[in-house]
Amino acid sequence: MNHLAPLDFPSERSWFTSQWNAVGWYCCVLVLLIGWLYSSIALHLAVQWRDDPNFSHGFFVPLFSIFVLWRDRSRLRALPLKPCSWGLSVVAFSLSILVLGEMGAELFLARISGVLLAFGLVLLFLGANYLRAALFPLFFLFLMIPIPAIIFNQMTFPLQMLASKLAASLLPWLGVPVLREGNIINLPAMTLEVAEACSGIRSLLSLMTLAIIYGYLTSSIKWIRVGLAVAAVPIAIVANSLRIVVTGLLAQYWNPDKAEGFFHLFSGWLVFLVSTIILFLLHKAAAWGAVERKRSRVFQV
Repeated sequence: MNHLAPLDFPSERSWFTSQWNAVGWYCCVLVLLIGWLYSSIALHLAVQWRDDPNFSHGFFVPLFSIFVLWRDRSRLRALPLKPCSWGLSVVAFSLSILVLGEMGAELFLARISGVLLAFGLVLLFLGANYLRAALFPLFFLFLMIPIPAIIFNQMTFPLQMLASKLAASLLPWLGVPVLREGNIINLPAMTLEVAEACSGIRSLLSLMTLAIIYGYLTSSIKWIRVGLAVAAVPIAIVANSLRIVVTGLLAQYWNPDKAEGFFHLFSGWLVFLVSTIILFLLHKAAAWGAVERKRSRVFQV
């Protein structure tokens, strides 16, 4: 009597492993192609992060996105693979933006295309469920792209004027008469010019990035995360105005030379440190409010 050999069906675990191995090979090939396409763009981007203090926070953005994905690796691996053909349209769109950026010598478009390409590749090879799970680290990558000069200049001038107005309004309350002419603050001891570097845009961008990172790591409540990111804007503006006020006080009551040089450089770091402390205290207050609100609901029930 002939005995039939049992059929060897692949187990679910081996099938899942083979799927991930296939994705791994695709990723290796894609990394090489993407590296070839974006090598010069990434190099110029890193040089700008190094040389432009307004965007020095860019180094931390991709590192934090990688950290978030690594921390959620168990949850991501548990998701089923459902490749979506719509991802091909996103990939084609991002590559067309890259071509336009290269042809028009527009760095911003070329850099943005790299982030959009990441969206498209995740959707194409992994599926919409992976895209939803990785939305935060992917969107966070946009913060590493320097703002175009035309938009950056439109932002710095209003910030210069706002910082000048706030400082000129506070100094008389502290006994220092002022005469403001645009972004020029005339004091009895010296004249302060709120230049582009003193507009506060540098601390604003860095503090907003820090607020998003801090909110993500310390709170799971969405409104607290969003609130910290939004609060970073007025905190940075007010802190920068206080820096100008302190500079005016030093010039008036101590020595005009002391308001320049080392203090001018050190005050920038000090303002950012104070802004970070305010952000920390704001988070503690919001977290306490959330706990009290939850506790009151429990008592009401």
